[in-house]
This record gives sequence, structure tokens and C-alpha cells, in this order.
Amino acid sequence: MHRRFDLEGTEIDAAVGGEGPPLLLLHGYPQTHVTWHRVAPVLARRFTVVAPDLRGYGDSAPAQDGDYSKRAMASDQVRLMARLGFDRFGVAGHDRGGRVAYRLALDHPGRVGRLAVLDMVPTLDMWEMMDAGMAMSVYHWLFLAQPDGLPESLIGADPAGYLTRTVRSWCAHPDVPEPAALAEYVRCFRRPEVIHAACEDYRAGAGADREHDAADRTAGRRIACPVLALWARGGTDGRPYDPLAVWRRWADDVSGREIGCGHFLQEEAPDEVARALLAFFE
Repeated sequence: MHRRFDLEGTEIDAAVGGEGPPLLLLHGYPQTHVTWHRVAPVLARRFTVVAPDLRGYGDSAPAQDGDYSKRAMASDQVRLMARLGFDRFGVAGHDRGGRVAYRLALDHPGRVGRLAVLDMVPTLDMWEMMDAGMAMSVYHWLFLAQPDGLPESLIGADPAGYLTRTVRSWCAHPDVPEPAALAEYVRCFRRPEVIHAACEDYRAGAGADREHDAADRTAGRRIACPVLALWARGGTDGRPYDPLAVWRRWADDVSGREIGCGHFLQEEAPDEVARALLAFFE
């Protein structure tokens, strides 16, 4: 069931289904909640699954205040879950959704019972580890963060082509995404306001998000709940680091493993991801 929620500052579109304890699923760039279509039905047998489009992405409205920091996006999710009657919940996030998810756990520790992060590590660590090789692998981090509408203009010349090339280049399997899912991503990404929101998301990643992480590290704030990290053998960043070691800088209770696929784990290895999430959140 799809619903639209007015959350005082933005409107969030979300799919809600299933029964049981609440589980929030957060998508990444350049996708929508549809990225969970092969995993959510399995999880919905045990959980009440809530899969929103992040502010500015998909069919959710652009941020009225222009704030695309992960702190603002995490606040959206707290208010969304509260609107649904859930004060405490599990959360799983992939890519940019993972950044929202760990920020949610840091800013609202009483809300998050368990945290799963898919194919990503914290923003501050990414910037600190970035060398020439890694920058070439994740060039979009720098490209999308450029000011003055430059990436919006260039992407806007062929948004369908840009999105399709980007997504395909991060997949290990040629049949992923499925045609219907890819068509949905393209439908949304054709809109100039969605392209702008994605760029603002990455601009926040180069600015406010990095600053928030640094402030937490300086203050000694850590993620209090158990953390599951899943990562792709064929990830986007070249992986010049140990994901578990990075996450253990931020949390004490960390487990996880590599999955043999490309960046979009939930679409490329849905059975394995569903099993891992079920075992972790139950």
C-alpha cells in the first residue's frame, strides 16, 4: 500500500505492508523504494515493512527548506515512523539510505533497535580514505557535489541515459535491474527537481554530513545498537579497506560479511540479503 505523508517541511511517499515488528528500508542513489521489490515481500511475512522515497527522490517532494543533510533525512524517517505509530524500529539502508540510517541511529539512539547497512561505510571515513584510485571509482561523489547547477545541467541533457549507464555500471549481473524497476527509476529521474535533490544530497555529503560525522567522532558518540554490515564483492569504491574494521570505529557490536554481487545487493542477491536481514532483525 502506498501512502503520502505530510511531515511538516516535506511530503514523503512510502510503501507500507506486512505484519509484525516495524522495519524501515531506505534506498540509495539514484533509485527509489522500488529497489527493495525483491526483498520486501519476504521481510513482510515477519515485519511491518516501511519503504519510503527519501526527500526529493522518487515521488517524495523536494525539501521545502532545501536541507538534504542526512540529519534532516533521518528526522523525516523518525516522524514518518511516529506517524505510523512506531517509536522504536529496525532500519536497513543501502548506499545513501545507509547514510540516513546510521545518522538516524546516532541522532536518535532510542528509536533504533538494530541497524543494517548495505555496501557503504560512514561519510567521513569515505572522504578520509579517498585517494586517486578511489576517487576514480566514486567520481560521482565529486561530480554531483559541484556547485552552481553544473551537474544538473549536464545530467539534464540525457537523464535516462545517465541513470541507465550509472546503474548498469555498478551491477555485476546484466539482468539487473529488472526492466520494470529500471523504468521506474528513469521515470522519476527525468524530473529536474529529482536530479537537483540528488545533487544536493551529495553536496550535503561533502559538507554538512562530513561535519556532523566529525563532530560525533570528536565527542566520542557511537552507535549504541547492533550493526550488520553487508557489502558487495563488486562494490563501487574499489574497497581499499575492511568494512568491518571501519564500522567498529563507530559501534561496538558489529557483524557482517561480503556477498558475491555488484553494488545493488538487494536486487542482485535478494535471497541472500533477505536471509541475512531476517536472521539479524528477528
